[in-house]
Amino acid sequence: MNWRRGLYSLLWQAATPLIRHYLKKRSRKAPAYLLHWDERFGQTCQAQATGAIWIHAVSVGETRAALPLIQAIRRQWPDAPLLLTQMTPTGRDTACQLYPDAEVRYLPYDYPAAVRDFLLAYQPRFGVLMETELWPNLLHAARQQGVPVFLANARLSEKSLRGYRRIQGLIGPALLDLTAIAAQSQEDAERLQQLAAVSPKICGNTKYDFTPPASMQVLASQFRQRIGTRQVFICASTRDGEEALILQAWQQADTGRALLLLVPRHPERFDSVASLAIDMGFAVQRRSDGAHVADATGVWLGDSMGELFAYYGCADVAFVGGSLLPLGGQNLIEPASLGLPVLFGPSMFNFAEASQLALQAGAAQQVVDAHALVSQAVALLHDAQRRQMMSAAALAFTAAHRGASQRIVDMLRQYLPS
Repeated sequence: MNWRRGLYSLLWQAATPLIRHYLKKRSRKAPAYLLHWDERFGQTCQAQATGAIWIHAVSVGETRAALPLIQAIRRQWPDAPLLLTQMTPTGRDTACQLYPDAEVRYLPYDYPAAVRDFLLAYQPRFGVLMETELWPNLLHAARQQGVPVFLANARLSEKSLRGYRRIQGLIGPALLDLTAIAAQSQEDAERLQQLAAVSPKICGNTKYDFTPPASMQVLASQFRQRIGTRQVFICASTRDGEEALILQAWQQADTGRALLLLVPRHPERFDSVASLAIDMGFAVQRRSDGAHVADATGVWLGDSMGELFAYYGCADVAFVGGSLLPLGGQNLIEPASLGLPVLFGPSMFNFAEASQLALQAGAAQQVVDAHALVSQAVALLHDAQRRQMMSAAALAFTAAHRGASQRIVDMLRQYLPS
């Protein structure tokens, strides 16, 4: 073990009490953080099947983005079992919903013994890490055990590059332990190469390939029946601090009968967002009450997980959260793929290429703050012709960038036995 990875491993050991404290703290609002600790800390590795194709997707967004890739992988290797690992309870729950026939568990933290035992127990045929999951001990153990591991849908922002450069002596060898890398864009590939990645292949973004399950279309119709004829402005995947800005701007605008649909990104915040809206004087209903949306209701709270496409499907205009504050934005491809006009704020560094392409295509509009957001949303709700033009542009934009999943599978085939 080189000294950098040795020091890194010692830091993991030293941080263990802090990690346990963090999980307990998170569990106060999200009790699921207390479950399956044995998996997180590598205390048990009892595989349901060995020789599985292993996909690691850290949370909800990566887990959904993996779906079209997993479908393409299964077409290529139909008889192989599937192992899915995550790092968050919401990611784990999403995986259980989307892949009921797969084994789903947490990936152990990057303790040398824990990741070594994980790989020994499961003996995966190969592994695919979604986006930018670089665990030095895991990748070193995989190389030692002869497990090919690929980085797929890889992206690296300028901000992340600056952070990784500070530990390049640790990350560079980890990148070299990968069998191959499928980058989302030329820019992502160039940044990865600056960290020592060898010839990343540009395959595109699997998020463009995602097709909502038929069940989501049915649920969207049910939501629309509950709402009635009112127009709907959805603010999806919102983060802490954004709801207050949006609600204040919505309160000050002339929104007519339009319904504001809020879908916070994290379930532990559902109650606090509902309380915030009520305290501000809004009549609030929750998706979980199962009732029709009353005419007097101003805010409908999407307090459920795994139903984002159904929420988008019942809306007229969409805002993608995480972008009003300097958080890097969320996935704008999902609403665009349903033909929704998309609005987002000034911070989209996590989806830099997709946001620029959407703007160039006329599928989206960027706003500077919450007041501009509500102003543009109301204008779109009043302008059916403009909504239709943006809808057509959104559908054309997403259709033009599909195919990444199959390109990644073609790359995998180049490095794996027949």
